[in-house]
Amino acid sequence: MKAVTLKKIRDELKRYSAEDLQKLCERLAKFKKENKELLTYLLFESENEQGYIQSVKDEIDSAFNRMNRSNTYLIKKSLRKILRDTNKYIRYSGIKTTELDLLIYYCRKIRTSRMPLSRSLALRNLYARQVQKIEKTLSKLHEDIQFDYEDDIQFLKS
Repeated sequence: MKAVTLKKIRDELKRYSAEDLQKLCERLAKFKKENKELLTYLLFESENEQGYIQSVKDEIDSAFNRMNRSNTYLIKKSLRKILRDTNKYIRYSGIKTTELDLLIYYCRKIRTSRMPLSRSLALRNLYARQVQKIEKTLSKLHEDIQFDYEDDIQFLKS
């Protein structure tokens, strides 16, 4: 079965009643964990973005605490998993300042938790890509917002 375009789906959804849309959302939530997480964000978390950011930061903290640091390979795998989850939460929000806050927090955790960045090229590259992503996202925002994040960027680059 081939999926139709988003425009066709949007046009089709306009024909449904509120009750039918509710049933579709419930059915959609049953199939994938990500669908359920996205609906949770949209229904419960989107009104309080700062609370959402804080809950994701708490999850990042707990993932860093659980990380196996016995060798660089396991550190790299753990960091990639944490980043994958962080990017998933960023996609749910879709707000650029939320993306900046979470990525800066992730990179700050790497810097402050004494990761062996100097010994591992893969870890250095992972960190450098995230700093580049932060800078690229920041360059698209208003100058006042860029100024607010200037100190964080300087810390990450040093």
